[in-house]
Amino acid sequence: MSAVADLAYPQDSKPDAALKLWYNKPAENWNEALPIGNGRLGAMVFGNPAREQLQLNEETVWSGGPNNNITSESGAAIPELRKLLFEGKFEEAQALADVKMFPKKNSGMIYQPVGNLFLRFPGHQNAKNYYRDLNIEKAVATITYDVDGVKYKREVFSSFTDQVIVVRLTADEPGRISFSAFMDSPQKSSQRTEDKKLVLSGITADHEGEKGQIKFESQVRVVAEGGETSLANNIWSVTNANAATVYISIATNFKNYKDISGNANKKAAAYLSKASKKRYPKALANHIAFYQRYFNRVRLNLGITDAINKPTDQRIAEFAKSDDRHLAALYFQFGRYLLISSSQPGNQPPTLQGIWNDKMLAPWDSKYTININTEMNYWPAEVTNLSELHEPLFKMLKDLSVTGRETAKVMYGADGWVTHHNTDLWRITGPVDRPYAGLWPMGGNWLSQHLWDHYLFTGDKKFLKEYYPVLKTASDFYLDILQEEPLHKWLVVAPSNSPENTYVAGKRVSIAAGATMDNQLLHDLFSKTANAGEILNRDAALRDTLRATIAKLAPMQIGKHSQLQEWMHDLDRPDDKHRHISHLYGLYPSNQISPYRTPELFDAAKTSLLYRGDPATGWSMGWKVNLWARFLDGNHAYKLITDQLKLVGGKQEGVSTSGGGTYPNMFDAHPPFQIDGNFGCTAGIAEMLMQSHDGAIHILPALPDNWSTGTINGLVARGGFEIDIDWKDSRIIQLKIKSRLGGNCRLRINDDMKKSVSSLLFPARGNNPNPFYEQPHVKRPLISALAKLKPVVIKASSEYDLNTKAGKEYILKF
Repeated sequence: MSAVADLAYPQDSKPDAALKLWYNKPAENWNEALPIGNGRLGAMVFGNPAREQLQLNEETVWSGGPNNNITSESGAAIPELRKLLFEGKFEEAQALADVKMFPKKNSGMIYQPVGNLFLRFPGHQNAKNYYRDLNIEKAVATITYDVDGVKYKREVFSSFTDQVIVVRLTADEPGRISFSAFMDSPQKSSQRTEDKKLVLSGITADHEGEKGQIKFESQVRVVAEGGETSLANNIWSVTNANAATVYISIATNFKNYKDISGNANKKAAAYLSKASKKRYPKALANHIAFYQRYFNRVRLNLGITDAINKPTDQRIAEFAKSDDRHLAALYFQFGRYLLISSSQPGNQPPTLQGIWNDKMLAPWDSKYTININTEMNYWPAEVTNLSELHEPLFKMLKDLSVTGRETAKVMYGADGWVTHHNTDLWRITGPVDRPYAGLWPMGGNWLSQHLWDHYLFTGDKKFLKEYYPVLKTASDFYLDILQEEPLHKWLVVAPSNSPENTYVAGKRVSIAAGATMDNQLLHDLFSKTANAGEILNRDAALRDTLRATIAKLAPMQIGKHSQLQEWMHDLDRPDDKHRHISHLYGLYPSNQISPYRTPELFDAAKTSLLYRGDPATGWSMGWKVNLWARFLDGNHAYKLITDQLKLVGGKQEGVSTSGGGTYPNMFDAHPPFQIDGNFGCTAGIAEMLMQSHDGAIHILPALPDNWSTGTINGLVARGGFEIDIDWKDSRIIQLKIKSRLGGNCRLRINDDMKKSVSSLLFPARGNNPNPFYEQPHVKRPLISALAKLKPVVIKASSEYDLNTKAGKEYILKF
C-alpha cells in the first residue's frame, strides 16, 4: 500500500521490476560475483568486460565415493560415558570421549567445483558506462558496457528447462562480437574437442582414505550468428559475429548415494544437443516462465526510496544509517531466489554454500551440517510459498533412514535409524569431527521435524503416508537408547551435547546427558509421530508408548539466573555469548514455548537470549531474527536484520566464529559465506509479518516501527491458508485469505492494529477445530526459577474465527 516515489531507476528498471542486485564495476573476487543456478548447475558470474569468468558447479561433484563412516569400535565407550555423566564426572567423560569416540574412518566428503569457463574479448579493457545486475524476478544476470561507441550486452542464466548454462552475447552494431572461450579446472582433468564441442573431463579428489569416484564432464558449444567460428587447441574462437550463444552442459556418473554407474558423457551430450537446437528467445522465455511459477507467488512491498538508485554494495554499506526499506525486501526475496536456484525437486539439497563453491577444500567441506544449518536452509520453504522445493530434503531423509540403520545397530545396539551432526552426498551417519561437536545423535531427529511441518502446511495425507516410516523408525531408535538419569528418574539421551557449546567454565567440555534441546526434539518427534499415526490409523500401541514416554522426558527448566537452562543441570553462564542458541529451539522453529500457554518459559527464554546478546555469525543472526519475531518484538528483530546487512569486504576469506554481515553480492558472511544466513533472515522477515505456529494465524505479530506501511502477498500459514496483508500507519487495512483446504481459519490480531472487525469474523470460542493448526502440547513439569522473573509485556490481541471452504477466497477490510 506504500506509495512509490517517482524516481529515476538504474537502466530501464521501474518500481515493479526493481528486484535487482546491480553494480557499476565488475567483481574483483568470488564474494562479489553473482550467483545463478537451476537447482543442479550453479555458476558465479564475474562480469569483467575483457575476461569474463564463470565459476562452475554441479551438485553431485563430491570427493570420495559410496561409503558409511561408522565402525564397530565407534560405540564401545558409550556405556562408560553414560556412567561418568550420571556420576557428575563431566570432565572425565569428555576426556574418555576424546580418546575413544573419534571416528576411525572419515569425517565426510567435500563438495567441490567443476572449474571455470573464461571468455576473452580483445580490446575491451577500457570499457565505459559499465553496469551489471542479477535480476531476481527473472533469474538472469546481465552485463552491459560501451567500447568505442558500441554497446555490448551479456545475458547469463542457468536454465531450469534445458539444464544447461547459457551465455548470450550481443552488440548494438552487427559484426562486433569477437571472443575466445576456454576452460580450466582445479580437479584432475583433461580437455579434448569432440563433435564441435569443447570437453573437459575429470574425476574428483580422494579424501580421508576414500578414493574420488565421481566422474564429471563439462561440454561447451558456441553457436554464432554470422562471422567465423573455429574450435582448435581446446579454444573456441569467434570473429565478427552479429551475436553468439555459449552453452555449457555438465553431468556426472552419480545416480544415487550407492550407485555411480551413470555415464557423464552421454548425459552431458544429451542436455547440450537438446538445448543448442532451441532458439535463444524461446529458451530464455521458457526459463523465466519456469522460475516465475515459484518466485511470483510472494510479493513484499515496504516502500522505495531514492537509495534504489545506488549500487547494491553501497546500499548495504549505508543500510544501518538509511531508511532503505526496499533493501530489506530485496534481501527477503534474494533468499527465495537462492532457494529456487539451489533446491529443485529430484535434485540434492543445498549444502552449507548452496550449490556455489569455488574451493577444493571448502570451509567445513561444504557438507550438510545438520545441527542447525541444513534445517535453516529450508525454514523459508513452506511459509514463503515454495513448498515443492522441500522435496530434496525429504528424499535425503529417506536415504538417511536407510544408511542410519547401520549406525544405530553398530554404535548403539538399537533399532531404527540415527545420524549425527553432519552428512554428505554419500549419506554418512556416523559421528563427524571430534566428539566435542560430533557426538550428537539428534541430526536425523531435527531433520525429521520437517516432514510433519510440511503436512501442517499442505494437508497432504499421501505425503504423510509415504514418510511416516521415517518418523516411526526415528522414534524407534530413541525409545531404545533413552536412559533413566538417577536423580529425577527422567528419561534422557546420553551421551550427547548442546551443539558446539561448553558448560564447564574454562574447560572444553560438551559431552552431556539430557541437554534441553535433545528433550525438546524428542518431545516434538514423539508428538508428531503419534499424531501422524493417529491420522493414518496406524500403530496404536506405539502411539500410547510415545505419549507415555513424553511425560517421562526431562522438562524445560528455569535456572538461577532466570534463564531457560541449556542443560539438565543449572550450569548456564550469563556471560556465555556462544553463536548456537540450541535450547531456544523450543521457541523457534518449534512451538513448545508460547507467551500465551507457557508465559514463565517464554520469559526465561527471552532472558537467555538477552544474555547471549546480538553479535553473532551470519547464520546465528538469522536464527535470532526468528527468535525475536517469536518474542513479538519487531524492533529487535529489525535490529538484527540491520546487523546482518552490514557490508563485509569481498576479499575476506578467513573462517570466523563471530562477526556476521553480508558480502557485496548479498551472500551471508559467516564469515566465510554460508547460505543458511540468507535463508534464516528470509524466514525471519516472514515470521515478523505472519505466524501460524500457536493455534492461530497471527497477523503482523512483530512489525517494526519503520515498516509502518506495506503489503505482503502470498505467505502461507499452517492449515493451507494463503495470506495477503495490506497495512498503513501500523494498522491492518485489508486481509485476503485463500483457503486451500477449507476448515476454520482462526486469526489473531493485535488490538492496537484493528480499526474494526469484518462482519465475516466472529470471536473465537474454545479449541480451534482445524486439525492442521499446531495444537498446544501436553503440559510438562517446570522447575521454578531461583531468581524472580520480570514478566514480558505482550500486546493485547483478539482471536476471530472464519469458516472457510476449500478453493475460496475471503477479503476482510478493517
